[in-house]
Amino acid sequence: MLVSTGLLIVVSLIFAPSSLDHGTLLTMLPFAAALAIAALGQTLVVMQGGIDWSVAGGLSLYVVIVTKYPAGVNSRLLPAIAIAFLAAIAAGLLNGWLIGRMRLNPIVATFGTNALLFGAVLWYSKGIPTTTTARLAKVGGGVWFGIPIPVYIAVATTAVVAAIVKLTPVGRRFEGVGANEVAARTTGIWVRRYRGGAYVAAQLLYCLAAVVHAGIVNQPTAYEGNNYLLPTVAAVVLGGTSLLGGRGNLAATAVAALFLSQLDQFVLALGVSYATRTLVQAGALAVGVALYTIDWGGLIRRFGRRRPQSIAPT
Repeated sequence: MLVSTGLLIVVSLIFAPSSLDHGTLLTMLPFAAALAIAALGQTLVVMQGGIDWSVAGGLSLYVVIVTKYPAGVNSRLLPAIAIAFLAAIAAGLLNGWLIGRMRLNPIVATFGTNALLFGAVLWYSKGIPTTTTARLAKVGGGVWFGIPIPVYIAVATTAVVAAIVKLTPVGRRFEGVGANEVAARTTGIWVRRYRGGAYVAAQLLYCLAAVVHAGIVNQPTAYEGNNYLLPTVAAVVLGGTSLLGGRGNLAATAVAALFLSQLDQFVLALGVSYATRTLVQAGALAVGVALYTIDWGGLIRRFGRRRPQSIAPT
């Protein structure tokens, strides 16, 4: 992903230099940071062999809570964030119970949870957008040493999550459950607890991404989470995490989020329509799946074999 991102920057400099202007970068990087945080949550779920389609409804609900509950009053911001995180824990527990305990298919279970979350969004917001508080807008739009504050939040979150997964006994057991459920169960690991916990942790990360997103967008709508559904999955796949579960590269996921955000800016600078930008995201997802799931060496060996030449009759 580092090489691909570097090549994309070179191509952008040649064909669309406006996509790398200082003002454009200050606009793009905060959204890339929010996407990276949300993609970390999706990575944890995919590492358990699942997938979370409730990211759209969850992120939309948390954005609505942290904007509508304060109603522009800074003193009510922290209680709103606390309520949003409590809602995230509830949504994660629901997904974990449906998938870990009830053994439902992750796609079906998270689609159902997504519908419930969007129902809560419409019930609470009435479809009317609310302006972000000045304090949250100061964080989302602030800059430290020339770098947007959300970037620092994304880097710190990536470091903490990666350290927990890679350096702690809990993280190693978590990866073990995703890599081989039977072996993990044989060694006495509580598989359901780790599998369900992935969905709780994912929702908490979606909530953090929602708080960052609400600080970036002055007046977010009730459907802000829809912009994160496909990109989070694409970032996970491009980052090298197998959709079948197992070990995942969290830092690569964060870099993939930056790649996708710059790719979106590059396509936007070329003046294409929104539909084309969506097709480009879908194409990036298809390329990522192809790179990490297809046995290219086997295909080359298969099609590279020469057919035996027939012997002409004498």
